[in-house]
Amino acid sequence: MRESQRGLTLIELVSSILILIIAVGGVMLAVNTTVSRSADPMIEEQAAAIAQSYLEEVLLKPFCDPDVTSNCPTACTASACSSASCSAAEGSRALYDDVCDYNGLNDNGARDQNGTAIIGLGNYTINVTVASAGVTFNGLNSNNGQVVRVDVKVTHPALTGARTVTGYKTNY
Repeated sequence: MRESQRGLTLIELVSSILILIIAVGGVMLAVNTTVSRSADPMIEEQAAAIAQSYLEEVLLKPFCDPDVTSNCPTACTASACSSASCSAAEGSRALYDDVCDYNGLNDNGARDQNGTAIIGLGNYTINVTVASAGVTFNGLNSNNGQVVRVDVKVTHPALTGARTVTGYKTNY
C-alpha cells in the first residue's frame, strides 16, 4: 500500500506566487500614493500659518501713517492709501509703520517683519494687497478713510491653488 504524497504541483506554486505578487503590488501602490501625498497637508498648513502671520503683522500696524501730519481720516476722503496726505511710502519692510505701506508687498520666500528670510520657507510666495477704495465693512466706508481690506495670498509649487486670508483695519 502506498502512502499518499503531499505537496504542491508546479502550476499551483507558480499561481500562488503570482497572486502574492499582485497583492503585494497593490498594497505597495496604495502605500506609495499615501506617502507621496502626505506632505501636502503640511504644506497647506504652513501656507495658512504664513498667511495668518503676515495678516497679523499688517493689522497690528496703525491705520494712519505717523509720518504724515494731516488729520486722519478727515484728510483721506478718497482713499487712505492712495492719498499723499494720508500715507507716505517707506523704503523697506523694516520701516513699514502703517497698514498702507504693505500694499503691493511681494515676498519670494517667507520673511520676518524685518525682511529677513526664514530658513526652510523659501518655496512660498506671499502677496499682500491693501484695498483702500470701494471697501465697506460693518457700515464703514473706505471712501471716507474709515476702513481698508487686507488680502494676503500665499502660493507654493506643491499646492493646487493659493491660500488667501482677508482682514479689515478700521480707523476707529
